[in-house]
Amino acid sequence: MFTTRFEAWVRRRAEALMSALGRTPLTPNQITVVGVALTFLAAGLAAFGQLRWAGVVLIFAGTCDILDGALARSTKAGYPYGAFLDSTLDRYSEGAIYLGLAAYFVTVDGPLQRWLVLATMAALAGSFLVSYVRARAQSLGFTCETGLFARPERVVVTVIGLLIGGPVLYGVVFLLAIITNITALQRIREVWLQGRAQRLAREREESGARLAAEASLQPPRGRLQGDP
Repeated sequence: MFTTRFEAWVRRRAEALMSALGRTPLTPNQITVVGVALTFLAAGLAAFGQLRWAGVVLIFAGTCDILDGALARSTKAGYPYGAFLDSTLDRYSEGAIYLGLAAYFVTVDGPLQRWLVLATMAALAGSFLVSYVRARAQSLGFTCETGLFARPERVVVTVIGLLIGGPVLYGVVFLLAIITNITALQRIREVWLQGRAQRLAREREESGARLAAEASLQPPRGRLQGDP
């Protein structure tokens, strides 16, 4: 997973850019909405077979997805609703791209048609699960950062597939169908391990408290004859 270093590098460059631009009339939420609109445009282009144009537009959409957070941090304009809106619209964006690809694959002749559509739907489900598992785990107090393909990787790989097209795009879709669901399972396992560790720690604590309580209830031993 290259997200940690790559995302940190991109975030630093984006924040430097927003600081250099100074005050801008746009708000982070407006940039978020522009990014979603561009993603829907890319999805429509993909559905009608304009794959390279879809890839180009998706690059700009991804740039907006980076800049909205950078603007919020540089201007101290971030607030909880903005983060909520960004995460929610990210799901719409991913759904739109996968549906656009599925619509395109329906027009592809050959034995792979059905498998491509199914793989696209599997990739959609896996992508949603990756994000949901993390959000749900964090809401319960767990950390959930592991996994092969988070959203930045998915966007980069999808752009590459759209720009090249053909068998490369097919391979990208099958790859996403597999890796996204593996990532979701990795995160489920991570949360399970944390939950098990918490349960075992709680059981040890309860066992120790029970033994201490039992020891306190035992009567003190009498003195042995001959003791001073």
